[in-house]
Amino acid sequence: MRKFLIAATMVLALPAFAAEVAKDAELGTTMEEVKASLVEMGYEVRKMKMEDGKIEAYAVLDAKLSEVFVDPATGLVTKIVDK
Repeated sequence: MRKFLIAATMVLALPAFAAEVAKDAELGTTMEEVKASLVEMGYEVRKMKMEDGKIEAYAVLDAKLSEVFVDPATGLVTKIVDK
């Protein structure tokens, strides 16, 4: 019974660890900081690159792929494109 309660508690707590990124969220000013922030939010970061002066991250959360664009000067999310 105790193992069941522990397992049930862990399953119920899982959604609390995952959070969707929002526009104007501060993720960091380097690709490493952005990746670390997304991973901490529960994302699986598949690819990162610099494009048009922005940090672009391809990240998956709950089987949904998103492109997250971050301004490296401010560290803020400027655009999110869900795929």
